Order: sequence, then structure tokens, then C-alpha cells
Amino acid sequence: MASFDAVIDVRSPAEFAEDHAPGAINLPVLSNAERAEVGTIYVQQSRFLARKVGAAYIARNVADHLQTALVEQPGSFRPLIYCWRGGQRSYAMATILAQVGWRTTVLAGGYKTWRRHVSARLYDEPLPFRLVLLDGYTGSGKTEVLQRLADRGQQIIDLEGLAAHRGSLFGALTGQPQPGQKLFESQLLVALEALDPARPVIVEAESSKIGERMTPPAVWQAMTAAPRLELTASPQARAGYLVRAYGDIVRDRAALDEALRRLPTWPGRKRLEAWSQLADAGDFEALALDLMALHYDPAYRRSSGRDARPSLGAVDLGGLQPADLDAAADEIARRVEALSSA
Repeated sequence: MASFDAVIDVRSPAEFAEDHAPGAINLPVLSNAERAEVGTIYVQQSRFLARKVGAAYIARNVADHLQTALVEQPGSFRPLIYCWRGGQRSYAMATILAQVGWRTTVLAGGYKTWRRHVSARLYDEPLPFRLVLLDGYTGSGKTEVLQRLADRGQQIIDLEGLAAHRGSLFGALTGQPQPGQKLFESQLLVALEALDPARPVIVEAESSKIGERMTPPAVWQAMTAAPRLELTASPQARAGYLVRAYGDIVRDRAALDEALRRLPTWPGRKRLEAWSQLADAGDFEALALDLMALHYDPAYRRSSGRDARPSLGAVDLGGLQPADLDAAADEIARRVEALSSA
């Protein structure tokens, strides 16, 4: 795909939003409503009428793209075009663009070709990377340390960033919905294929689901066998960090109350009232400490007690201030580099 000047997805905006090939732009030849209308005519009336109505829509839409999105393209423009399965929609667009004088190519099999590639790599084949997991109690700064490691030239995969979720009960990002499962997987594969299999890849330890997105089997299997580095900090430091990191939840009282009601273990009416009073008083560190003691820390202890993955030791993050996170990232980078040369 990199050899083309543009990858053009001619499917409807709804299809494109669900998933698309990496770097593709959406120039639909049928809108969502037009596609639904043509499909209804095809089923309820006739194939001929559906093709005639569809052709009229396609001609108008391609003309619009020529006068807007494609108007500045030079004569040397080389687009790759695809639709659902490399059929009528992509060939209609390709035919018109070829008549303009551009060298157009249709992706054989369309989007389904890309999807088969994603499925093969993330579901059927073993992951060709050595993973190292960043583990630790909730609030130990794993995500920020991961980003600092990337700044230091280490290879990382930010699963939470790709899934648009912080991986906990309070992890939803305000105003940012999660991508669909297929789009999450496409973005993940693009990130993986940019990495060097000869070097370790650092990943934050996650459960098999990040919010509503499932970690694909090949990645999850590699994670279950990967050695782990544990980040440690005091409960008080972690509580302060959580208040800073989850500032959007702290500021959104309705979202906070809803998340508290979704705890897997019902805390009881009195405890919920006590938490509400802490929130009313603005004492979110005390609330975080209580949540850690009741829910997050026991869950982590149960999980780590059953964890058979090899340990690479622990790294203390002190007070979880920026300098502490930098020092931890430096130490982890040294350990990973030593692992690379071993």
C-alpha cells in the first residue's frame, strides 16, 4: 500500500467508520442512505433497477470527489481503490479515474483482503515478538512510564491508547468512544508491523479485555508467557497519582457515581454514602485509597498470586512525581537493553 499515492476506500461512511485499511481516506461512491436504498431496491424490486439507481448516485458522487478531494491531484497520481470485496463500487470509481488519466489499481478482494490479513496475523499466527510486561498495582504509573520508554527509543505497544480506554472500571475517556473491535485490531496490527522482531517490545500488563475491546488471541498468548517487571509505590503515592491521572472523572460527578455503582462487588449502601461524602468534600485521595483497599489491591494480589510468568524484579517509583517516573523509565530501559543482549 505504501507504493501508492493514496489508498481510497469507496465504501459508505458507516462501513469506513467500522474499520478500514491503514492510511485509507474515505471517498464514498454511495452514502449510507444511498447504499441502503439501492440494497432495498435490489431485494424488493430488481437487480437492473438497483444497478441503474446506484450508477446515477455513483456518477454524481465521483464527480463531486473530482471537484473537491481530488481536484489538486497531478497527472502522475497513482491511487489504490477498494470497496467491500473489490466489486462494482471500486471498479466504477477506478474506471472514471482511469479515464481522467490516472494510473488506478483496484485491491483484489477489497476490504475483505485486508481483514483476512489482520485475522491471520492476530488470530492464527504466533506473535513474532518477545514481550516484556509492565505490571503493578492500580495507580503505579504504568501508562506514563510506557510513554517515557518510547521517548527513550524502546519499542512499545500502547494497548490502552489504541483501545481508547484506561483499562479499569473508571477507564472510559470522556467524550472519546472506543473504536470498534475490527478498527482496534487494524490499528494494533499497523503498530506491530512497524516494530523490529529482533528487539523486545514493552507492553502494559492488561486483562484480556480493555474496556469493551478484546485483546486478540496472538497478542494475549504472547502476554501470558512474557516476563514481567513490577512497578511499586506506596498506597498514598498511588492515590495521589490516580487523582491526577483521572482528573476527567474527578470533574464529572455523574460519571464517578455511575462507575462506583458498576463495581463488581456491591460495596453496600453505607459505603456508597461515605464515598459520596468524600467526593462532596473534594477528598478524592481518601476515596481512591478506599477503592484501592476494597477492590483494586485485593484483585491484583489474587491475580499476581496465581501468576506463573517469570519476574524481572521490581522498580520503585517513589512518590510518582515526574522525576520518579523518569528515573523508573531509565532503569527499565537499562534492564530491557540487558535482556536484548542476553
